[in-house]
Amino acid sequence: MRAAYIEELGSPDVIRYGEIAAPRPGPTDVLVDVLATTVNPVDAFVRSGLFRTPVGFPFVVGRDLVGTVAEAGPGVTGFRAGDRVWCNSLGHGGRQGAAAEQAVVAADRLYHLPEGVDPYAAVAVLHPAATAYLALFVHGRLRVAEAVLVAGAAGNVGSALVTMAVRAGARVLATAGARDARYCAELGAAEVFDYRDPDLTGKIRGAAPSGLDLYLDTAGVNDLESTVELLARRGRVVLLAGARTRPVLPAGALYMNDRSIVGFVISHATPDELAEAAAYINDLLGRGALRPRGIEVLPLGAAADVHARMEKGQLHGRRVVLRTDLTSGVS
Repeated sequence: MRAAYIEELGSPDVIRYGEIAAPRPGPTDVLVDVLATTVNPVDAFVRSGLFRTPVGFPFVVGRDLVGTVAEAGPGVTGFRAGDRVWCNSLGHGGRQGAAAEQAVVAADRLYHLPEGVDPYAAVAVLHPAATAYLALFVHGRLRVAEAVLVAGAAGNVGSALVTMAVRAGARVLATAGARDARYCAELGAAEVFDYRDPDLTGKIRGAAPSGLDLYLDTAGVNDLESTVELLARRGRVVLLAGARTRPVLPAGALYMNDRSIVGFVISHATPDELAEAAAYINDLLGRGALRPRGIEVLPLGAAADVHARMEKGQLHGRRVVLRTDLTSGVS
């Protein structure tokens, strides 16, 4: 089969595209004919070695896929040949990735795609949406009517956070660039603040005078000195980005007010947690309530170029979908 793969850790130019041996499913696995995959920051972390995880070479890159079932192992129930399916937890923990014409997926990490949902639009939101769900409801313990701040709200994870928090009955505040303010408001954010505003902290405090119940940082700034002071009693901070940051921890303000900080990556989510998130995502997909802001469609062979563009910050407001059936790009 054709695949985008690496034979060593490194920069985007270590990604190769070509023929490798097709995988075979085990007793509790499903072999999937891949329609499309996409590229996430965590894919770059794994490829570069920043995120340490078992990698067997040649290693197929990629986390997410949509496709159709080709074959199910003898111990698998619930999946039949031809079923339209998706997964968002490959390429980590010793599992081969998704950027290939075929992929083997453990049955407990595979989900049916709702009838009538565009698979190419779906694959663009699967990883950010699952990350958002787990950050909000598992790690953030969101409750109805709480005040939530999403930092980096215009990004892929940020926009999913806003969408889900609003649907859950929270009052959502957002930070983003000025050009993205309207988009965040359309998602349902009650107020949107320019993250470059020198009085950003003061304006957030004015919008939430009783304090924030939940602060979600997708931007990776991780300014805990300012953030912790914005929290209500028992307020929570969930950190989702900024692998190289080393922020100052205001311990007194944290423990004297029962506040907490938790770090979270979806790569450590359990199959049960992922399945819980998948059920929620499928409901939103079926309702048409979860859509990517913009899509760029390219062939699977463009994976190395997309990794490079992502690391240079050239994908603002767009998700790249890599299709296995294309030989040239379609924007």
